[in-house]
Amino acid sequence: MAEKPSAEVRRLHKKISSAFKVFDIMSNDTVDVREIDTIIYSLGCFPSQSEVHKFITEIDEDHTGYISYDKFLPAMTKVLQENKFPPITDEDLLQAFQVLDNGKKGYLAPEELSKHMMQDGEPFTQDEMDEMLMAFCDPDKNVIYYEDIIPQLAGI
Repeated sequence: MAEKPSAEVRRLHKKISSAFKVFDIMSNDTVDVREIDTIIYSLGCFPSQSEVHKFITEIDEDHTGYISYDKFLPAMTKVLQENKFPPITDEDLLQAFQVLDNGKKGYLAPEELSKHMMQDGEPFTQDEMDEMLMAFCDPDKNVIYYEDIIPQLAGI
């Protein structure tokens, strides 16, 4: 007889299941492999793209372009239990913004942020950048007050 999962594991399974189901468009317990990073981010994990690719490789044995819930659940449970892809801290985010804020103004112009986010590191797409700017840009002054958005970014 199989051992009953602990309350913590049941909580994780429920959280993972909810995130997975959002992207299970055909309701057949599979998601498009291209959605895996979004699911992982929605669970509060922040792996690099290479870590996402490695994770996918480990669970996508048949290379169909779809990941089954049965493969995703145990792998993602292990990731969460081991805190494999920890969230970015508020302090790290603040330091990153301050590096970009050459004038130490406390804000960034949308074009400054876009330039860095679309060219450096793991670049954002134009659509991702547009969404971010729409959500975080002060509509009156057309700037991003980064200290105001850090709690939202850290909680993503």
